[in-house]
Amino acid sequence: MSLNEYPTIIMKPTDSVAVALKEIPSRVEVTVNISDEISKTITMKETISFGHKFAVHAIKKGEDILKYGEVIGRAVRDIEEGEHVHVHNLEGTRGRGDKIANE
Repeated sequence: MSLNEYPTIIMKPTDSVAVALKEIPSRVEVTVNISDEISKTITMKETISFGHKFAVHAIKKGEDILKYGEVIGRAVRDIEEGEHVHVHNLEGTRGRGDKIANE
């Protein structure tokens, strides 16, 4: 498949993740349009299911993860570019009464 046959969505240039709009196989190169002027080719580290997130750049442990321009959680370990971002490597921080913002 060509690079454009795996559509993705990213809403803000500051987002750390993009969303797969169809399943993307492991080791496939995908072009993500970061903004009108910027696109980036990313090699998937693993299969990304439809509707799931993947890192558009390396994310360090403890770093906030942004989706749609909003913080959706914090990385519980280092995450590589092209890696699946989900509950195994992301801790949700929104609406948590046991966590203080900007902890």
